Amino acid sequence: MQDDPHSGMAGSPPRIGMPLPNFRARTTMGMKSLTDYRGGWLILFSHPSDFTPVCTSEFVAIARAADRFAALDCALMALSVDSLYSHFAWIRMIHERFGAKIAFPIIEDPTLEIARAYAMVPPDARDASTVRYSYFIDPRGILRASTCYPVEIGRSVEEMLRMVTALQHADRRGLLAPAEWHPGQPMLRPPSQEIDTVFDAEQASDWFYAPVGDDAA
Repeated sequence: MQDDPHSGMAGSPPRIGMPLPNFRARTTMGMKSLTDYRGGWLILFSHPSDFTPVCTSEFVAIARAADRFAALDCALMALSVDSLYSHFAWIRMIHERFGAKIAFPIIEDPTLEIARAYAMVPPDARDASTVRYSYFIDPRGILRASTCYPVEIGRSVEEMLRMVTALQHADRRGLLAPAEWHPGQPMLRPPSQEIDTVFDAEQASDWFYAPVGDDAA
């Protein structure tokens, strides 16, 4: 892995709102760098190892939703400590057993170099047993959100899609996505920072809680 000299994050845990360090690594679709994905959204997600039940279920679900991620201009890239050849064998098994084609790259990270740099495992980890992170990265290479699941529980693909959609809507409209938000539902205006607005509001809560219809400016 090669650190991006402009990231300012070498050796530091990734933080929301900060650029992620670059890397160049071997994947099931050739050599890939994080910077290859600039200009579009990317979800970089990790899993403990190939040929495990929860990870297999996740990859099947994500592969079946590939068109929905593509419609959001959101690429996918996975990370695992297993070797490239293990990845190949696993994705062939997934295709034969479930009819799901893994059309996104899977990074091999046998030394945990990338996983450690991205704080997906502790610095002194000997294996990837705790790795199940998802990083939501915007077109500028900025980390916008992250999730961490335990090894026993698989990720929600619907929540991954909702996260990207909500971030895109929030960016485009300068609004906030409330709990359980989905496209077509009202969003919220950012709270006013003007005292006059606080007292001029019809309701006492209107200055900080103001729903806006999905088709409103």
